[in-house]
Amino acid sequence: MTVLNESPCKVYDLALPGPDRGPVVFSSPHSGSGYPKHLLARTHLSMAALRSSEDAFVDELFSSSAGFGAPLLSARLPRAWIDLNRAADELDPALISGAPRALRSARINAGLGVIPRVVAESRIIMHGKMSMREAKARITQCYLPFHAELLRQLETARATHGMAILFDCHSMPHEALVGSPMINGARPEIVLGDRFGASCDRWIMDAALDLFSKAGFRVVRNAPFAGGYITQHYGRPSRGIHALQIEIDRALYMDEKQVVKNARFASLERQLRGIIRGLCDLGREAIPIAAE
Repeated sequence: MTVLNESPCKVYDLALPGPDRGPVVFSSPHSGSGYPKHLLARTHLSMAALRSSEDAFVDELFSSSAGFGAPLLSARLPRAWIDLNRAADELDPALISGAPRALRSARINAGLGVIPRVVAESRIIMHGKMSMREAKARITQCYLPFHAELLRQLETARATHGMAILFDCHSMPHEALVGSPMINGARPEIVLGDRFGASCDRWIMDAALDLFSKAGFRVVRNAPFAGGYITQHYGRPSRGIHALQIEIDRALYMDEKQVVKNARFASLERQLRGIIRGLCDLGREAIPIAAE
């Protein structure tokens, strides 16, 4: 976690592979941990509370992807500042003066628009409202560059290989799994989301589930998370771009209250390395099939 004097011009990190690049792209839109001083000055929440909405350390868990031929695009700024897994027009009228009420959705009503009003447990980030001008400036400076780069990476993969596969990487609070489908009497550890088959071809979901299962994880499909905006927006199988969301139980690798890595982080990272390699190989192996 870092404190920033102001929002930096560069709002993401991009780890690029070598020349042996495949069709796979990884993204981590919620792992940003650079907190602008402007945000810290306007909130009454503790840093631990602010960080509760982070997918903390997910970018580190997937950092081996570039070594296997797949770029990793990760956010620098936190979800409490800008939510990159929302549509740019998901503006919350309870937070932003002049935001249209006609476009309100369940997410916006819950305070989880593109500029969030709350973090985990519905804790309000700041009291009062911001102007539409401030909101649009934040979207222009912090949101649009990330999505422009993500699209660029996907189009590069598709242009080179005839297809692109996006794995959008997240973590989920352990308590979010209460009521989820049980596997051998235990909660799942990994949730894979393909928008119920709409965002990627079935073989991609099946192969990813097989990789995680063979590595010893309890895995379910689409419940309780079927994929967010990124998965829905970029996943266009008919156009050769597939998207699958990966959610990892935070209890596997961190202390959620303190937002620090636990003793199992290193072993989980090693375990995931084999899966990431398999996902990247999967993309390469699929190319001849996609071309038929």
